[in-house]
Amino acid sequence: MAPDSPDQPDEYRDELPTDLDVTGYVGPYQFPDNSRRRIPGVMYLVVAAGCLAVWLAYGDGGVLVNDGFLLAAVGLALVGLYNIAAGWRLAARETDALAAAARTVGFAVGHASAQLSWRGLRSRPTWRILLYSADEPPTKRGLVLVDGVDTSVVAHFVEDNPEDWSEYD
Repeated sequence: MAPDSPDQPDEYRDELPTDLDVTGYVGPYQFPDNSRRRIPGVMYLVVAAGCLAVWLAYGDGGVLVNDGFLLAAVGLALVGLYNIAAGWRLAARETDALAAAARTVGFAVGHASAQLSWRGLRSRPTWRILLYSADEPPTKRGLVLVDGVDTSVVAHFVEDNPEDWSEYD
């Protein structure tokens, strides 16, 4: 086929992996597990070991194998170790985090939303839960941070809702 035909695009277009593409998914969305970071971490360590082995075998001042192989091995090993250390298993799902947040705020929850974020040097998964009270219009709102590994509440903040809803009455 010619590159300019309608069936053959003339340029490559990047696509999301199927487990991250939510457009065709029906039902509750499952966030990918952070423990997938361990797979590239192991791959980095294997390549680092290969670079170190080549440097040890042939790195005696040669033209093709020089101290860059050692630097690459150290850099790849550091990145690989970090990926393994940051590969937390996401044990708390969105519904678990919403339940923990609702228990924490002290009012009946109406609308709520959850966002997965990471905190700390080892990128521990943390749910950010924004909650509004169940009354109409909501009189209270709260923000709760729930740990994604053990469902403990990291921090929370509750206040009277400062938004003015009077124009919608």
